Amino acid sequence: MALIDTFLTRIVKRGTLTLIDHSGRSRTFGTPDADYGDVTIRFTDAGAENYVVRHPRLGAAEAYMDGRMVIERGDILDLITLIRKNAPWEKGGDLKIRNPIRRTLSRWGSQFDRLNWQGRSKQNVAHHYDLGNDFYRLFLDADMQYSCAYFTDPANSLEQAQVDKKAHIAAKLCLKPGQRVLDIGCGWGGMALFLHKTCGVDILGITLSEEQLKIARERAAATGVSDHVKFALIDYRNLEGQFDRIVSVGMFEHVGPPHFRQFFQTCRNLLTEDGVMLIHTIGRFGGPGTTDAFTRKYIFPGGYIPALSETLAASEKSKLIAADVETLRLHYAMTVRHWYSRTLEKADAITAMYDARFLRMWLFYLAGAIATFESGGMGNYQILYTRKRDAIPLTRDWITVEEKRIAARA
Repeated sequence: MALIDTFLTRIVKRGTLTLIDHSGRSRTFGTPDADYGDVTIRFTDAGAENYVVRHPRLGAAEAYMDGRMVIERGDILDLITLIRKNAPWEKGGDLKIRNPIRRTLSRWGSQFDRLNWQGRSKQNVAHHYDLGNDFYRLFLDADMQYSCAYFTDPANSLEQAQVDKKAHIAAKLCLKPGQRVLDIGCGWGGMALFLHKTCGVDILGITLSEEQLKIARERAAATGVSDHVKFALIDYRNLEGQFDRIVSVGMFEHVGPPHFRQFFQTCRNLLTEDGVMLIHTIGRFGGPGTTDAFTRKYIFPGGYIPALSETLAASEKSKLIAADVETLRLHYAMTVRHWYSRTLEKADAITAMYDARFLRMWLFYLAGAIATFESGGMGNYQILYTRKRDAIPLTRDWITVEEKRIAARA
């Protein structure tokens, strides 16, 4: 039996996966199940099968990107979902590298990749976020929110869910007009502009992406709020001053465990005594792990998804109180499904902008994210920190009341 047959027999139990090799011979794995799908793949050369098996994390992605593995029935989302759904995290699903040597090399590579000194951090950010503003406009919402939305109703549009996300975060921060707010990793400026518009606060948004900075400043100028909403190209480690509130959405994934304690100590020093900070981050449901080879190489070099345990352990050293923790379990899966659909709709434009290989890489990335947030061990955490225990109300009731009021102002 071929190596790939052994692998697929072990993994695919429900749903069916038909494999056609380069010579035209086919075999089918699994049992029919409408909830899991029916997918057919074809390998175009003799070495592609073994390459995928020998490099389970990177091989399938590169074989798909290079056209060595073609999806004949279904698409890449159907394939990844079928594999991931057969090994859900909640039931102890294990898709780890089994070869001990490769597993060790992967772990070492992941640990080195987490070292985000300042020069490297800027390079890593540019790798992903400076792909071009026109590219991101093709699949994001109109406000260009490139982070997990908040679906108060699964039927809501992406645009509505992103407004609700911003209102949800704003409510937790207990904002008051005139307060000074720091937005670490401000993206294209949407969160900062929203907080000023709905809550009357002054914002400094910081980023390491020159492309994002350009758009953020243009948006502030276009709405006439540049005196109250400012943006700067600066590493958080070089920032000075005091802020009543700090918000950071989708940035903590780029900090890296070796720098967690420095991040929280820096944030504590930047907060006023009665300051409040909210971190919105992708997080692991289990303990600490490693970043897979595909993500390190092609998507987020230097990126690392933290476990809640290591995030809280690092913040405790700075005497920050984790005053509220919320786990968003399926919201990011729903968010990325919107991005995936929009990417498919704009496939021709993306191919013309880059090439077909880039399009397949991006689809693999989004499809993998959907499957991971639906069946794998990842979700999102919103952690609200305070320096003083009485900095926010005693109960969580204020959040629901405030977010409705804020959303009405959007």
